[in-house]
Amino acid sequence: MKFSANLGFLWADRPLPDAIRAAAAAGFDAVECHWPYDTPAPEVTAALAETGLPMLGLNTRRGNVEAGENGLAALPGREAEARAAIDEAIAYATATGTRNVHVMAGNATGDAAHQTYLENLRYACTAAAPHGLTILIEPLNHYDAPGYFLTSTAQATQIIDTVRAVNLKLMFDCYHVQLMEGDLTHRLQTLLPHIGHIQFASAPDRGPPDGGELNFVYLFETISALGWTAPLGAEYRPGGPTDATLGWLKTFRGKPA
Repeated sequence: MKFSANLGFLWADRPLPDAIRAAAAAGFDAVECHWPYDTPAPEVTAALAETGLPMLGLNTRRGNVEAGENGLAALPGREAEARAAIDEAIAYATATGTRNVHVMAGNATGDAAHQTYLENLRYACTAAAPHGLTILIEPLNHYDAPGYFLTSTAQATQIIDTVRAVNLKLMFDCYHVQLMEGDLTHRLQTLLPHIGHIQFASAPDRGPPDGGELNFVYLFETISALGWTAPLGAEYRPGGPTDATLGWLKTFRGKPA
């Protein structure tokens, strides 16, 4: 298995270029991030070139975080802001060689939100296509993200099938899906053609993959058996120094912990 370090949580106490270097030193195959925009793109590009790690993904901005916003793309009346955030994310991804952009829906509900989300996703897919980028959408659980528009894989796949863009894919986060739906094995098997990236953390605590209710040995074997070869995104909260939580990485690499 190959693994990607999500630097939104791992080594989050370090500047992003230093976090990239730490991920390389720890043995990760790739990195991904949440909102890298405070770091100039050339600094990230230099760290990626230095380490040889690809950047797999980044998120569009959440909006007014102090007001509780968690994305803009499904918010009626906020289309201009949502599309500016999409343009910004695509530009940053292009500058850094990042492969995927997660377009965050935000807190909303109802038909107007659904239609707004569809139109903004169509805009994002059209804008991303010339750069070879994939647009991702991710269902979030209602414990961590109450009120978020996108909450299930069924809702996400229906949206993907409606937009009908070849570069629109599902971000399958095992942690979120487990909390909302469970049955990860069958969902991975069924949804594989829609999936653009896979992430993981233990459930229900969102810690490293060495505890909780998920059997990660079986889960990773299942993903591998499906023919998945891209790095899996480690998006867990370390709860302390990241390096102290990496025993799982050595285990799944077949090295002594």
